[in-house]
Amino acid sequence: MSNSLRFFFEPGVPHTPLWPHDIDSPYGYPCDLDRLPISSATRTELARLCKWFQSSIDWKNPPGPSPWPYEQQELFSRQADAALETLRHELGGDWKILDQRLPW
Repeated sequence: MSNSLRFFFEPGVPHTPLWPHDIDSPYGYPCDLDRLPISSATRTELARLCKWFQSSIDWKNPPGPSPWPYEQQELFSRQADAALETLRHELGGDWKILDQRLPW
């Protein structure tokens, strides 16, 4: 079993930022946060960030620029950084979490 996940936010996926490398992962694809040994607070925060990320997309023109101002992008990035750090801490050294977020 691979303990490696990719961390990024995906348009249209409001419940998880975690993606296994293997589509047949025991954690689901995308990853089901309830299958991970993390706290409920961390699950809630990751889901909150995913839902919030959806508002960064102009759904009338998805490939276009984000409707978020720079300050909101920075706030989101800082909170996502903190959530990623917490996730890595809770999962421990046996897990590899690759940050694959795209820059704004």
